[in-house]
Amino acid sequence: MDDTLYPLSSGLNLACRKNIEEFMLRQLHIDDNEVPRMCLDLYREYGTTMAGLKALGYEFDNDEFHACVHGKLPYEALKPDLVLRNLLLSMPQRKMIFTNADKAHAAQVLNKMGLEDCFQGVICFETLNPPQDKPLDYVHGIDEKDQVPTQGELIDGTPADDHNHHGCNTSASRSLVLCKPSVEAIEAAIRIANADPKKTIFFDDSTRNIASGKAAGLHTVIVGSTTLVPGADHALSSIHNIKEALPEIWKGEEGEQLEQVIQSTSVETIVLA
Repeated sequence: MDDTLYPLSSGLNLACRKNIEEFMLRQLHIDDNEVPRMCLDLYREYGTTMAGLKALGYEFDNDEFHACVHGKLPYEALKPDLVLRNLLLSMPQRKMIFTNADKAHAAQVLNKMGLEDCFQGVICFETLNPPQDKPLDYVHGIDEKDQVPTQGELIDGTPADDHNHHGCNTSASRSLVLCKPSVEAIEAAIRIANADPKKTIFFDDSTRNIASGKAAGLHTVIVGSTTLVPGADHALSSIHNIKEALPEIWKGEEGEQLEQVIQSTSVETIVLA
């Protein structure tokens, strides 16, 4: 979702990092000279800063962290994207949002961009890290009895996305934070979405997430890059270029589309804006 449905130039990524650093300084009382380096080091080692802080033993409330980190973001920088909306609605496949962010942030982003009804589910922080009284495969926004997800850019035969600000190591255990780029988190999302990875395309802006997505058996598209990265089948400088890269998504009967899309990924493709 973040930096995938909208560009990095929006400024939300930088604002989010600054808010994380402020949380570390004011709430965790970490030395101000250590915060910037520590924030980056933890992100690099654990996948996201939040996971790293938890792994080091820092205790804090998850909801409080998310409120501090996302509560003051400049959401006004995001505008309705009618082009992307029409593109997503024209895709016949099921589409999911898969983000490390919390459900409130996901709802804000989708609302500001006018994309709330473009996805059938959202797999977010709370989905993979539910309260103790909820099962791991509980998906926010859907009746538990249905067990079908509600928002995360995974297409059941096409998309998924990422947010790099709430972390998790590939070896992270359930007792800490489960999130991208861990293969375990991606496999959990695939199971929750009830998706066949061989017939699912994963869109993400993170090279680490793309590599893990490929390891989990997904077909992958790196967004925001003009060059292929390890594990990527396609590269898109913008999410708006999906149709140029994968026109097969819109062709033929729905039952045939996924097979055509999968066959197309056997050839590496780069689409420039």
